Amino acid sequence: MFVQINKDELLKEITKKAWYQTNIVIWSIIFLFPLFSIIDFIYTPGLWLQFFIVRLIIVLVIYMLFNVYQNKGQKYRLLLHVAFFLLSASCALMCTLVNSQDLSVYFLLYSVVILFFNLQVFWEPINSFVQTLVAILLLTLFFNLFADYGADIFINNGGQYFFIVAIISCLIPNARYKVIMRDVRSSILIEKSNEQLKEQNRDISEKNNIIDMQYEKLRRLDEQKNSFINIAGHDLKNLIGSIIMSNNMVKEEEDRLSNDQKEFVGYIGESAEKMQYMLNKLMDVREIEAPEMKFNLEIFDINTEVQHVYRGLAETAQMKNIHLIDNILKLPLNVKLDRVFTGQIFQNLLSNVIKFSQTNNSIKVITSLQRQKFIFEIVDEGIAIGQEELDMMFNKLKTLNDASGNVESRLGLGLSIAKLMTYEMGGELAYRSDENGNYFRVEFNVIN
Repeated sequence: MFVQINKDELLKEITKKAWYQTNIVIWSIIFLFPLFSIIDFIYTPGLWLQFFIVRLIIVLVIYMLFNVYQNKGQKYRLLLHVAFFLLSASCALMCTLVNSQDLSVYFLLYSVVILFFNLQVFWEPINSFVQTLVAILLLTLFFNLFADYGADIFINNGGQYFFIVAIISCLIPNARYKVIMRDVRSSILIEKSNEQLKEQNRDISEKNNIIDMQYEKLRRLDEQKNSFINIAGHDLKNLIGSIIMSNNMVKEEEDRLSNDQKEFVGYIGESAEKMQYMLNKLMDVREIEAPEMKFNLEIFDINTEVQHVYRGLAETAQMKNIHLIDNILKLPLNVKLDRVFTGQIFQNLLSNVIKFSQTNNSIKVITSLQRQKFIFEIVDEGIAIGQEELDMMFNKLKTLNDASGNVESRLGLGLSIAKLMTYEMGGELAYRSDENGNYFRVEFNVIN
């Protein structure tokens, strides 16, 4: 987080701080300067009343100027210069009017005024040096006009100490100016940082609210999805039950069936049982979304399972005038997997490729053994489905959407289940769709 301070902000805060210090200086002068008349009464009883009137007049003039400068928004430096000049003039005049034996007292009072002023004032140190030079000039002027003794007496009776205190006190505003400037910058930085933090906190709160709304929306969609799967599953179970019942009725007339018909009846029965097994697994949505899913693991020849899926979909491909190319390895390769779900993975992949493939196209189904891994590949060198569309299909309950209307759309549940089941059984599934066509690959470990 980077905070910048512009000149206007800094000037505004410095002016506020300067006027605060100016208030302290002016009101201290107004209340304390007339009290110096007590010292006048003790050391110069013959002049104390005149001195008191002078002090009173100076205080009243400074007070009026203070009100005028504040009301008109004048610069504080000019007010301080005028106030300092009036004090210097009065103190310098008194130092030259008193007796020589009282000089040290009035030089001390003069030193106190200058020291107090430089301790409290907030301005650039050059201003204090200018006022000190003015004070020395006033002392020189009034000494030449009113003093009736020599310069050595004037200097030796407190004058040298006054000059030392006046010059040294001019160093104080420099340190005060740097400290207060640093404090002003720090206060601005803290204030602006707090504002930024508040703004960021508001942004975070707004984003959290958006996230909460999106989460609630996703939760409702998830509930709708679960409801859809349950309803669809129950309806499918009824349909599968009807298929099994009808198939069993056909089996009762087995003597009247040809060999091909018996083979198809067996295939229907086997497929219906697999569908029933899968539905029983998939009906429980919590189980399909659980970190681990229970499988009925068994050892079987995976090439035989691929060949079975291939034969089952050959007629479907022929109906769309799609040519399936059999590059299935004839070598038995044993794996330890869930036979039903493994077959369904190949079924889902190949059926979807056939579904989205164009007429008069060729699709290669390839199996191989590479580094103790069974490799199942589908190569469709026709028009690409599109990587984005495939990504959608392989994500649960996403819809394939093609604006041209030439591609059939369907829920991507089958492909997402195939991907999930592959990973759950320790396999790997990859796919791509580019200018070369569509490609799908599944890997499983082979048992030695």
